[in-house]
Amino acid sequence: MSDASRTIRVVTTDESLLANARAAASSLEGWGVAPAASVGEIIEHAPANGDLILVDTWLRGTNVYEACKKITSSVRCRTYVVTEHGNRLAESIARFCGASGVLERPISPSRLRGVLDDSGPRPALPKEGRGHGNEDAMLPEKLLADIAGRPDESLVTALVDPETSLFNFAFLNYKIDEEYKRARRFSQPLSCVMLGFEGQVAPETLRELASIFLDASRDTDVLGRFDETSFLFLLTNTGPDGAKTMAKRVGQQAATRKLLDLVGDPLVISVGIATFPHPEVRRKGDLFAKARAAFNDARLKGGGVVLAV
Repeated sequence: MSDASRTIRVVTTDESLLANARAAASSLEGWGVAPAASVGEIIEHAPANGDLILVDTWLRGTNVYEACKKITSSVRCRTYVVTEHGNRLAESIARFCGASGVLERPISPSRLRGVLDDSGPRPALPKEGRGHGNEDAMLPEKLLADIAGRPDESLVTALVDPETSLFNFAFLNYKIDEEYKRARRFSQPLSCVMLGFEGQVAPETLRELASIFLDASRDTDVLGRFDETSFLFLLTNTGPDGAKTMAKRVGQQAATRKLLDLVGDPLVISVGIATFPHPEVRRKGDLFAKARAAFNDARLKGGGVVLAV
């Protein structure tokens, strides 16, 4: 430890994880391991910029993602969440909270080396970044719920709309940015679909509509609730034709199941579709704006599907 020039700081109350991290780091030259029992301890000791911080998902008495947010708001160190194998949501949530990513347990020397070899830029503190008042960086209230002991179930609860079980707006807003960046990087199409209805519906109708969305989508699609009467879908690696096919399938199923609003009128579905790449789409906001404009056009026409031009 005395010969170590940089430190892996492990925020955990689990001695077995700490021992695991020490064993994994023992073969890595120039690195030592130091424990921290709390976020306050990390911030108080002001780790060096080159240090690495690992935050245990099962940190007792603390919501790990809120802890991660506090750390990344206070120190300029790469921060990773140590999570269980196969947790599909952890990576996105960790990045949503400002972390560099996740590290699966048990920590192996090769996994740890892969993290340490990551030479990406260190995260900027809020005052050095885009400025104060960035609403995109705020955590949804439900994300502050304690997830210790039942991470998978609680993570899902934190990120979904309770009435439809689709993603809530806060997480959906994050995913728009993530999927748009991925589409640009790999030159893949991405369709943004805004869908909604007029009037109000009963809770059971809302749930049935959500089930139609799920039946018409793929596992890689991101489905979220935008507001009380509209939804936003991100269809990865999908062009306008594929998005239009999915949207029409939703409308047909709603008609087949004879879904009604609260006054007994048939539910009319309006859909707007925008797709990247497009010469006028240079950022995620352009993609969303085009989808919303197409959606409003569809509503004015009394329903149906409108493709953004």
